[in-house]
Amino acid sequence: MYKINKSTNNVEKLEKRLFKELKIKERDHLQEWIAKNPEMLGEDLLIIQKEYDGFNDTNERLDLLAINKNGGLVIIENKLDDTGRDVVWQALKYTSYCSTLTTSQIIKIYQDYLNKWQNSEDAKQNLLDFLEISEEELLLNRNDQRMIFVANNYRKEVTSTVLWLLKHDIQIKCFRATPYSMGDDVFLQVEQIIPLPETAEFMIDAKEKEKEESAKSKTVEESELRLTKFWTLLKAKLKENKIDFLERVGPNPYYNIGFSKGKGYYGYCLGRHNFRVELYLSNDTNKELFDAMYKYKDAIESKFEGKIEWERLDNKKASRIKFEMTKEQVSSLEGKFSEELYWNDLIDWYADAMVRFYNTVNPYLEKIR
Repeated sequence: MYKINKSTNNVEKLEKRLFKELKIKERDHLQEWIAKNPEMLGEDLLIIQKEYDGFNDTNERLDLLAINKNGGLVIIENKLDDTGRDVVWQALKYTSYCSTLTTSQIIKIYQDYLNKWQNSEDAKQNLLDFLEISEEELLLNRNDQRMIFVANNYRKEVTSTVLWLLKHDIQIKCFRATPYSMGDDVFLQVEQIIPLPETAEFMIDAKEKEKEESAKSKTVEESELRLTKFWTLLKAKLKENKIDFLERVGPNPYYNIGFSKGKGYYGYCLGRHNFRVELYLSNDTNKELFDAMYKYKDAIESKFEGKIEWERLDNKKASRIKFEMTKEQVSSLEGKFSEELYWNDLIDWYADAMVRFYNTVNPYLEKIR
């Protein structure tokens, strides 16, 4: 890794280090960094507990427990310079223990965490805000649990086991955490190594094909396949224009389809009869981010063709700035006589809308950061 020196038009090499050389500890440092910055693991995660030991008849404890945007549990195990031989076995045990947790149990686990570490915020409301659902829709831990490993060095017996589990549809990611130094400054690089990001989409596509043979109802199956196909076509359209505004695709209609930018989250939202792009400020309890952006409302709207809507959402932790397709455009779309024409026009609208929206709004988001 190199540091760019603009004044000399050159680069300076950073020194690769070991955590133990820097006296960095697993629990006091690396675990805390992940807990405070879960986005370093490449997705939106809500940490709900650390050093969790609430398993019956065992004194074992997992490092970090998180919720993803689909309401699924994610078990995070972090090591320092070496994973050891048993990290996969440990994580599998913790995952099996967590597989039986109910929604009410998870809320209690999270509330205990908030009471101890986060000024006793309301766990249920935080979860609803993070998942962006109503209380009636709150159902956690419905699907298989996931595992994430973070370490500097992975032993062959660990990577071999992880790859075998991935092949058998067990959801695991491995991240390499590498410290660097230059003088008194210390740097941390966190990179996903299994599965490689460039192969992850292929693996998702392969698993979608396998789902065709599963026992799901035909209606649900067809709906999920159509949604995955739609987002895949949109991703391809964006790439044609050298734009990578769609990090992942899947059978989801809204909210987790998009990309993050600092404390804001840009999303493509696909409803039954409305379509929008948005900047979602998911952790804006005091409305500081929204109010800072709102100061530039006139400047933003003067540069944008279309109606931007500002939703402060005073009763929620989040705020939103959005641009929706007009009712006339929706009616025109619904009048298309074939799905192909409908999708082509919708994809064109999303591609154009997000590029214009992002290019107009993001400079001001960068400014307030």
